[in-house]
Amino acid sequence: MARSRQLAPGIGRFSRSQAGARRQLYKGPKKSEKAAAAEVSQLKEVKVGGEKNGGTRLVPTSKAPRFYPAEDVRQPKKSRKSPKPTKLRPSIVPGTVLILLAGRFRGKRVVFLKQLDSGLLLVTGPYKINGVPLRRVNQAYVIATSTKIDLEGFKVDPRIDDAYFAKAAIKGSISAELEFFSEGKPKPKEPFPEAKSADQKEVDKAVVAAVRKQENLAKYLKASFGLTKGQFPHQMVF
Repeated sequence: MARSRQLAPGIGRFSRSQAGARRQLYKGPKKSEKAAAAEVSQLKEVKVGGEKNGGTRLVPTSKAPRFYPAEDVRQPKKSRKSPKPTKLRPSIVPGTVLILLAGRFRGKRVVFLKQLDSGLLLVTGPYKINGVPLRRVNQAYVIATSTKIDLEGFKVDPRIDDAYFAKAAIKGSISAELEFFSEGKPKPKEPFPEAKSADQKEVDKAVVAAVRKQENLAKYLKASFGLTKGQFPHQMVF
């Protein structure tokens, strides 16, 4: 039965491709046939020593497992994909001033130092100027500006990597009774490590020295970023 009604003799309502789509011709059998896979024998012939063993014996090519699970447990699918290093945007180079769009310091301007092995960006305010310490941020949540700071000759300590920002594991478990009676009380504040404070001062020393070489750059880093009604970040020139 034709699915393309004729509007006039020889003129169909649908075009040739539209009529074929309505007839679902694309679901037809494929003409190309795949080559049949070669059958693999499940047995192989093995030579066996001894006069009474017959010389050869047929044994299975794949040995059955000795133990099997009592219940059917779905095995996780193995991924064949290998993780690739995150590609850094060409507009982000060491010394570029970035605008944070998310997190505790959103709206702040920071200086990009280097890209870590995880793909995250290592940035600093610096802390002495706008209060932003050494942090890791995702490049998807930053805006790269055209302002750049000359950090030539400065290299970040290799110790400052992803493991540097890992939180310390809590040793021991709190009993349920102690946790119940401590509800509502503020947790004791842990002192900031002296080693990290020294690292922050060392990085700030080099960055602040580079910032002071440019006029009004310190005021620019202190100022917070914001948009008013009718403004869009992709239409602004930074």
